[in-house]
Amino acid sequence: MCGRYASSRRPEDLVEEFEVDQPVLETALEPDYNVAPTKDVYAVLERPANGDERPQPERQLRVLRWGLVPSWAKDPTIGNRMINARVETVAEKPAYKRAFAKRRCLLPADGYFEWYPTDQRTKAGKPLKQPFFIRPKDHGVLAMAGLYEIWRDPTRADDDPHRFLWTATVITTDAEDDLGHIHDRMPMMVERDRWSAWLDTSAGPEDLRDLLQPAAPGRLEAYPVPPLVSNVRNNGPELVEPLPLEDAAEGGAER
Repeated sequence: MCGRYASSRRPEDLVEEFEVDQPVLETALEPDYNVAPTKDVYAVLERPANGDERPQPERQLRVLRWGLVPSWAKDPTIGNRMINARVETVAEKPAYKRAFAKRRCLLPADGYFEWYPTDQRTKAGKPLKQPFFIRPKDHGVLAMAGLYEIWRDPTRADDDPHRFLWTATVITTDAEDDLGHIHDRMPMMVERDRWSAWLDTSAGPEDLRDLLQPAAPGRLEAYPVPPLVSNVRNNGPELVEPLPLEDAAEGGAER
């Protein structure tokens, strides 16, 4: 699964990086080195043409909440456990099927975190887990494949500007060989030359499978980081600073 990631880029940099037509932001998010479920995150998506209001499809940068709430949900708390969608079943599962067909997005990240169980034990006798940060070797942006939904809050009035809740989920896949020894799942990446095709709202599900390919072996790097990231209250660039191997928990995975 993908349960934590880092996202520190400025919105203006994301607008340029993803060739966004229109940022739709009430306010900019602060750099976040410990993005956790239910937090607000940046998402790049394409809204279809809508008559005179939007005569052409428009690529937007928006703030969404991490944890997808399907449009048919009665309670938005369902999103707390819908932070990931498995690529193997995303086109068929009722919670994701409609979003996969028409509401796909890119979730920009610096990288993501995974925890590797070591040989050491906690006081409770469980394996001590060493966090690793996984990012592109060139330190470029990581475009995670995502889905988004728009949920109408029935308790809010029609003229309430907050009556619609925009939420997202990260699509995951089997980890590639270099990373599989840390965790068996990883976020699905979308390569730059496939961004437009992935966001295209006119594309059919049959056209999308070929776009979703695991990251090429060797493109990502993983290194141990301080255990600070395990507490969501901790936040700052020190969370992604490499931990000297001699300080990593004994038995941790090697790079």
